[in-house]
Amino acid sequence: QVQLVESGGGSVQAGGSLRLSCSASGLIYRSRYMGWFRQAAGKEREGVATIYIGGGSTNYADSVKGRFTISQDNGQNTVYLQMNSLKAEDTAAYYCAAASTLATIGTKTSLDPGRYIYWGQGTQVTVSS
Repeated sequence: QVQLVESGGGSVQAGGSLRLSCSASGLIYRSRYMGWFRQAAGKEREGVATIYIGGGSTNYADSVKGRFTISQDNGQNTVYLQMNSLKAEDTAAYYCAAASTLATIGTKTSLDPGRYIYWGQGTQVTVSS
């Protein structure tokens, strides 16, 4: 059974930092895309940052480039999202997701939530201005 468990969310003032963690179990932790997505109240889920497990290539939404960093710890089967210079508009529920190893995903499509089949329960990030 695949499980993705997020942690690290919370409340922070604008300009602050948070680090989210996603611990994966029940799946082969290599050769697949994993990523962070977010959904603000009343809005659609959107891609934030993705990484190809094993290869390490990353992709970011324009809104977070230069502020957020996604990384992997293969020994811990964990994906991280370091979020710096947080803004009020970053407030959302953040979800970790994993794609199938058979999924056809490229740099341009890796931020599409529809490409991912495994999802965590989400962790709330609230940024106050």
